[in-house]
Amino acid sequence: MADVSNVGVNIAEKSALIWNVADQLVGPFKAHEYGLVILPMTVVKRFHDCLLPTHEAVLEQYEKVKHLAVVDGFLRKASGYQFYNTSKFTFETLLADSENIEANFRDYLAGFSANVQDVLAKFNFNDVINRMVDANVLYLVIKEFNSQNGYLGPDKVSAVDCGYIFEDLVRRFSESYGEEAGAHFTSRDIIYLMTDILLSDDVFDGRNITVYDMAMGTSQMLSCMEERIRKLDAEAEVTCFGQEFNPSTFAIAKADMMIRGGDPDNMRFGDTLSEDRFEGYTFNKIISNPPFGISWRKEEDAVKAEAKLGENGRFAPGLPKISDGQQLFVLNGLAKLADDGKMAIIQNGSPLFAGDAGSGPSNIRKYMLEDHDWLEAIIQLSTDAFMNTPLTTYIWVINKNKPSFREGKVQLIDASNCFEKRRKNIGNKRNDITDDCREMIVKAYGEFENNRIYGDKNGIYCESKIFDSADFGYRKITIERPLYDENGNKVMKKGKPVADSDLRDTETVPLNEDIDEYFAREVLPYAPDAWIDKSQTKVGYEIPMTRYFYEYQKPEESEAILDRIVGLEDEISASLRSLFGKEN
Repeated sequence: MADVSNVGVNIAEKSALIWNVADQLVGPFKAHEYGLVILPMTVVKRFHDCLLPTHEAVLEQYEKVKHLAVVDGFLRKASGYQFYNTSKFTFETLLADSENIEANFRDYLAGFSANVQDVLAKFNFNDVINRMVDANVLYLVIKEFNSQNGYLGPDKVSAVDCGYIFEDLVRRFSESYGEEAGAHFTSRDIIYLMTDILLSDDVFDGRNITVYDMAMGTSQMLSCMEERIRKLDAEAEVTCFGQEFNPSTFAIAKADMMIRGGDPDNMRFGDTLSEDRFEGYTFNKIISNPPFGISWRKEEDAVKAEAKLGENGRFAPGLPKISDGQQLFVLNGLAKLADDGKMAIIQNGSPLFAGDAGSGPSNIRKYMLEDHDWLEAIIQLSTDAFMNTPLTTYIWVINKNKPSFREGKVQLIDASNCFEKRRKNIGNKRNDITDDCREMIVKAYGEFENNRIYGDKNGIYCESKIFDSADFGYRKITIERPLYDENGNKVMKKGKPVADSDLRDTETVPLNEDIDEYFAREVLPYAPDAWIDKSQTKVGYEIPMTRYFYEYQKPEESEAILDRIVGLEDEISASLRSLFGKEN
């Protein structure tokens, strides 16, 4: 979610003024339903104001080509956009005939090109119009949007600014609906950190860059990536692709793509886990903040069916627990990352350590660390960095073409102290990654130094540490002890001692340590009759990031604690004497 208070008063005011259309909806619509009107009307008005300068030219061209089988190309060229409208009406002429406002407005909407019709369908806008007509507010709403405050033409509101407005309106709608607004977008301070990490070592030379977001929300991650790439290389070709399963946010994303001149067909609707709309595609860059802590029960059949395809599917390495599907999005991203591709994806703490050796979550980590050496870095952000969660979050940086100096290595960056407090929180978001903070983190990532602190450890700072990929691996070994009979003799079977299941135990051995040496040192001195059942040995991976950056804090001396307690008692006694006017 964009912090509109930091972007510009005009954006914050514009968003608030548009939302004030809700004054016309009081009564017929409940507070949590205002967005059902305001979001699609904002999209329609944005389309209207973009097309207004070429409206007459489109009508003239339409008269010339309407008899042809295919007219889209001619009309798009005339409009200057990937969409057009062939209706004779504008908002101004709609308001000139209040008696026929419904019929004329429907005529106006019907004049839009097919890609706009798809956007409106995702809003269920026809049903919304019926409700406005029944409540006798359609004319009033159109009038509000046609006011000076409702103007959204590109000469006054840029594509980037319009994206901010859409984000703020979605936030207002989500909050009024009691929904976690942060499920739909990520604040731009975090997006810009992700984009700068993804692009920090790129040389473009005017080449085409494909960017994909598998859970795009309102598509602001994609627009920010495009913005950043064009700043680095104005000649670069940027093609954005995204998938989203929330109808309203998908509609906004597709509308935004059309207005920015991109291909709206690259914005696709559906559940990424069960309805892959980009099968067979690969991308140079992937940037995403998929949902975490969300069950994938409803996608279970489709996911398991694809997992059975092995390497021909997206989920071959393993499946996470059913209650948390975020690692499935990681696997989807890995399947769609080009051989030279790089991905930045946000996760909570669970993918770092969830699951024992041999489990799906552990095997997914093994797939990235041992099988392919794709995990490049993990950046720990502060708590309270997102609107919808106060918990610590992490940016995983995955690169299928690691530079040689990073091969076999993983960089961990603790940026949990690299933020500034906001003047006013938005939901759970109380901390911002400022420009200076972002530059500090990107520098730490780029310099790739071990045990290096950037900034002031008594204030704002981040810390970088470098590990071998194998440092995160371990073997879980099964320790067996013999079963003894009532006479104290070992129970034997086929010349081998029978294991006592009650005495069975497990030990975790670091991957870079010899199992037999560990066993001889840590087990045999205490259980000389024990042995390892090597058929049960499993390899696991976990990344206990908090432990790697933990610093022991020496407890306060008891004398100092006593002195502080005595001082407090003296202060309390003095206050009581003053209160009651008594002297000792």
